[in-house]
Amino acid sequence: RSSDLALSFSGAIGLTFLMLGCVLENYGVYWPMFVLLFYVISPIPYFISKRLGSDSDASSSACSELASFFTTGIVVSAFGIIIVLARAEVIKWGACGLVLAGNTVIFLTILGFFLVFDKGDDFNWEQW
Repeated sequence: RSSDLALSFSGAIGLTFLMLGCVLENYGVYWPMFVLLFYVISPIPYFISKRLGSDSDASSSACSELASFFTTGIVVSAFGIIIVLARAEVIKWGACGLVLAGNTVIFLTILGFFLVFDKGDDFNWEQW
């Protein structure tokens, strides 16, 4: 499907921005690679919420609200850590801009993944 291709392409573009922020000769510091951890853990609260909250018919539950809160905290932290590194002069501001662009693209890709693949699926979260 074209949505699979678009998500793959945008993920590659986001990771390219991240890599450029680390490996360009003027920057050459690999501290921004720590945001990869945020990319991996950002969907986990959503998965837990879907697994635990699948029994309720309510449109909003405490479990889903808590998952949204934690996910927001993870995403904001991914942006914040890069700005803190730039303010502390651990990384240069050009690298900060590239990594922030990469963060934006990657997190929008993760959001797009859930919007595309969570529609009317007959996938059962009980399998997890």
